[in-house]
Order: sequence, then C-alpha cells, then structure tokens
Amino acid sequence: MSRKLLLKNAHIEGIETYEVYRKNGGYASTEKALKMTPEKIVEEVQKSGLRGRGGAGFPTGMKWSFLAKPDGIPRYLVVNADESEPGTFKDRFLMEKIPHLLIEGMINSCFALGANVGHIFIRGEYMWIVDILEKAIAEAKSNGWLGKNILKSGYDCEIYVTPGAGAYICGEETALLEALEGKRGNPRNKPPFPAVKGLYQCPTVVNNVETIAAVVPIIELGGEEYAKIGIGKSTGTKLISASGNINKPGIYEIELGMKMEEFIYSDEWLGGIPKGKRMKACIPGGSSMPILPNYLVTKTANGEDRLFSYEGLNDGGFESGTMLGSGGFMLYDEDQCIVRNTWNFSRFYHHESCGQCSPCREGTGWLEKVLHKIENGHGTMSDIDLLWDIQKSIDGNTICPLGEAAAWPVAAALRHFRDEFEWHVKNPQLCMSQNFGMHTYADARPIKVAQA
Repeated sequence: MSRKLLLKNAHIEGIETYEVYRKNGGYASTEKALKMTPEKIVEEVQKSGLRGRGGAGFPTGMKWSFLAKPDGIPRYLVVNADESEPGTFKDRFLMEKIPHLLIEGMINSCFALGANVGHIFIRGEYMWIVDILEKAIAEAKSNGWLGKNILKSGYDCEIYVTPGAGAYICGEETALLEALEGKRGNPRNKPPFPAVKGLYQCPTVVNNVETIAAVVPIIELGGEEYAKIGIGKSTGTKLISASGNINKPGIYEIELGMKMEEFIYSDEWLGGIPKGKRMKACIPGGSSMPILPNYLVTKTANGEDRLFSYEGLNDGGFESGTMLGSGGFMLYDEDQCIVRNTWNFSRFYHHESCGQCSPCREGTGWLEKVLHKIENGHGTMSDIDLLWDIQKSIDGNTICPLGEAAAWPVAAALRHFRDEFEWHVKNPQLCMSQNFGMHTYADARPIKVAQA
C-alpha cells in the first residue's frame, strides 16, 4: 500500500470546509512554520529533494534559493493552476476537494520566501473552482490564517485568485506572469528569470499547485524524513491522472519508484486493461511527453523493470524512454490508432501556439496538416519523412517549451510506430472508409503488439 501524503484525508466528508480540515490536522504545519526562520524552511525543502510537479521536475528548494532579495522591493509567490495539459487533471482534484491544503502550503511558502502576497492563476475553464478557492481563502482569513499579524507572528499574508482566459500557453511561467499583469499571454525572453524580475518586475517564484501542496507534509515530517519516501532523486509522492483504456481511471497518489507493471495491472491501482485486450502504448507524463510502445512501458530497453520515477521513465533517453512530466498517464489498447492520436495532439498544440516564434507558429500548423493528410488516406511516404524534418525544426528553436511539447509526441510516434504511418499510406481506401470519429481497424492491419 503506497503512503499517502496529499490525499490522506481526501475521503473525509466535508474536508473542503475549514472546520473539517482543521479538525483533521489542517494548518498544523503553518503553526510550526511560523516558529521557524524562513531560511530554515527553505533548507527543509532543499533537504526533501522535492522536484516541481508541474512537468519540468526542477528541484524546488534550489529554485527558491535563486530568489533575489533586494531591499525595499516586494517578492511574490505565484501558483500555476493553469492545468491545461491534455490528460492531466490532478491539480483540479486538489483545488476542488482539498482547497485548504493549497492555501496552507502557500502561507508556508510565502513566509519562507519573504513574500506577503500570493497569487493563484487558474485556467479559465475551472471557473467553479474559483468560487471554491475564494470561499476557502475567506474561511482561512476569518480564522486568522491570512491577513495582518498571522498568529501574532508579525507576518502578514494575502492570497488572491485570478482566472485566465483559457490559453494553454499561460501554463508557461512567464506567459502566466504576463497574463496576471493583464497583458496578452506571450512568453518572455529569459534572462532575466522570474526569480530576479517576475511579476511586476519584482522577484517571483512560480510553482505548480501540487508542488506547493507538498510543502505541507515536508514541514510536518521534516525534509530528511520526506526524502526517505520515493527512490533516489525522485523523492516523495506524486499525483497521477490516469485515463485511457484502463479499468480504474482516476487520481492516484503513488510513492515515486513504483513498478509500472504493478501500477497498470494491480487491482489496487489501475486494474489492467478492459475486455482482456493487450496494451499497445502508454504516455505516462501527459500529452507533451514521448509515447512508449508496450514493450518499453513495463521494461526498459535493458530488460529491467520500468520504475515510475523521473529517472526510471527517462531510462534510455528519448530513444527508448520518456519523461514523468505532469503525471498525465494515458494508456492505449491494441485497437487504438497512433496516427489519429498524434494528429489529435497536433491539432491542440497548433491551436494553442501563441504565434510568437515562427518555428512553432508555422511548424505546429504543418504538423497538423500533414498528419491529417496521412490519417485520412491522402499521405505519401515522403510525408512521413517531412513530419520528422518539421519536428526537428521546431525542437529547441522556440522561446518557450510549447514547441517541444508539439514536436516530442510526433518524434516518438514516428520512432516507435513508423510501420503504422506507412500502413496508412499503403492502405488509403481503408483509411478513407472508416467512419470519422470511430477510427479503429485492428482487424484490418497487422499490429506489432507484444504480450505485456
């Protein structure tokens, strides 16, 4: 049984309210934190080995240590709640079901960073959660956890919620800051980094919802104890948004280092694949991460057990591995079409590109067009090579990571499933005869699917 730190009280009725949250140990970490020095809290976060849970996996304590501290200039904590990665919905669950956990983590983090104001920037499609968060903030303030002189410590803190306008690009931290300032959400050139010039050109730390929530158990347990959970440099627990062809979709909290095979097939976790079908592919980290063919999901290229961790998923690099990303776990059974899936992702990234960089603006459009052509039976073999050239022209040539988010899924699909792209080219009539939106043809074509 995996240890739960963030979801340990998620099953308790009424946990979204202050009274129930407080009765079950809520805000105890803040009582402890306000008796510590800010430097000591940062040190505990560094000891914990916590890495950013939004996708990049950068060490949180190190990021905090970069924060500039010029005299007379305010500092800010900004929580990235613009959860727009296809396949990812774990931050939504935290904010909707346990809003006070995020608020408690923000108070602790603001105190550690010397910030008196924290902002939650939330995706526009989560408008009902704005009401939940604002109610929880009001409850926390009326009970003395926000406002002036919290617990007579001399520390003041306020938290505000700002909804975005539904742009995926605002999940990139500098585009988020631009939007929070009321401007168009275009990523900024770096340097300067937000730690030096962020919100309103002041030193700013931007962290994901799950990352800030994890500060609560780190303060409760201590950094060294937290670091004992997990494996290697992948410490603590991770929330996984599980969807696709699995028997038990939902939100799971795992200890990092779990075997992928156990997570997929154990009745305690996903419970395997419906109707006894075979696994074809898996994306463990969200739509922007490289897809893995089934024989590389539970085993590495060296034949070792694939572990659900930052290092375990990246074993083999992009040639035979992937990345943990945001933990948007999607599994595909043998009936699913990889070409159609890749085209669908490319449609999303083309639509969400801000258009600031020409490789991304033009490249994402061409990826969508060429994939649509192949998917619908009009492609040629040269189109497959063209896709490879386009993604290479995007990767590493843009201001922000959206370019990589569009390029990596295409590169991985071509690397592992080129035969399927070629099948589309060689069988145009079968492709065109499929009912649009019901595009499976497992019986029509040979599929390389090893038994899991």
